[in-house]
Amino acid sequence: MDNKKNILIVEDHALTAFALKTSLQVMEFCGEIFEAQNASDAFKILDCEKIDLILMDLGLPNVDGVEATKKIREKNKDVKIIILTSHCEKDEVQSCLEAGINAYCTKDIKPDKLASVINDVLNGSMYFDSSVSEFVMQKTSNSILKDNTIQVKDCYNLTQQEKRVLILLSSGFSNQQIARNLSISINTTKVHVCSILQKLGVEDRTQAAIKAIRENIIV
Repeated sequence: MDNKKNILIVEDHALTAFALKTSLQVMEFCGEIFEAQNASDAFKILDCEKIDLILMDLGLPNVDGVEATKKIREKNKDVKIIILTSHCEKDEVQSCLEAGINAYCTKDIKPDKLASVINDVLNGSMYFDSSVSEFVMQKTSNSILKDNTIQVKDCYNLTQQEKRVLILLSSGFSNQQIARNLSISINTTKVHVCSILQKLGVEDRTQAAIKAIRENIIV
């Protein structure tokens, strides 16, 4: 079927790769599944096959997952890349963000949740595990707060008020702080936030903030 997506697993641990492949095989949207034990093999597969999404381990031999992602991004801006890792270090997360990943998951993620994340990422969303989302949100907030002339592009059909809310949301403001800053009620704020998440196609505030930065919605 045309709507099925080809997925590449880049993982050097055979048991983990087997578990991932077994989980992927029952997903409706999954087409062909390719496997690579290192970055070099992954590059060769990408040169020969149409890959829609990559499940990338960080602890690869020789060339690690971050460097592999950077090299892939030099040639392919469209392929979706989901990092799968057994640990969450802030420096590591920052490096992954800069490399251009679409999602960051821990390896203890449940198969049904992984299926949901993969499907959402294929449809343009981003995802960060709850263990690192606060850090990601803080980094995003800091980058926005450094600029006093920030604006929101006319995209995703956001209203002027939703644009104002998005800037504050992405700056780390709570609903209460947004309401106070814009002189609106907390219920109105919640309505705006829900509308923003729906229009951006994301699940939570962190994903909204990251998408706003990564896609240059906030400039």
